[in-house]
Amino acid sequence: MDRSGVNALVAEIPDYPLPGVIFKDVTPISANPDAVHWVNSEIASKFANTGITHIVGVEARGFILGASLAAHLHLGFIPIRKSGKLPRATFRAEYELEYGADSIEIHQDALSKGDRVLIVDDVLATGGTACAAIDLIEECGAQVQGIAVLLDLAFLGGSTKVANRDSRIEVFAVL
Repeated sequence: MDRSGVNALVAEIPDYPLPGVIFKDVTPISANPDAVHWVNSEIASKFANTGITHIVGVEARGFILGASLAAHLHLGFIPIRKSGKLPRATFRAEYELEYGADSIEIHQDALSKGDRVLIVDDVLATGGTACAAIDLIEECGAQVQGIAVLLDLAFLGGSTKVANRDSRIEVFAVL
């Protein structure tokens, strides 16, 4: 498997979830073990020397990619979930999406000072989710080493928003 083979697995769904939006469905990648292995290897090699201690996956497709990567790297996996889904005390961040608003949460005791985190999600669009995730991780006392996504929809400005928030956080798009 290579970049073009993995990229060919991404399905484009027009007018989802709203008219005018072209949704990039990356779930077919997770059904292909060669594609999953290639994606994990690409991210692992990019962040090999950054000292990451944990992978944080953003609900929901970030769970699939993040948990797989955490197992690949033999690191712990921490979920960031939609509000109201975690059972213990949480930190909460609100953010804007390309087609609305939402909020996410992390357990307050999920990370601590000295932890070095790689955020994993499927797509970086407007950057709202990514910046909210950074806020949550920093509220826990941990440091964000980078963000890894399958796709960066750069025309929506998300990677620029992350860079403007903290230029030390590297955004890596696999495809």
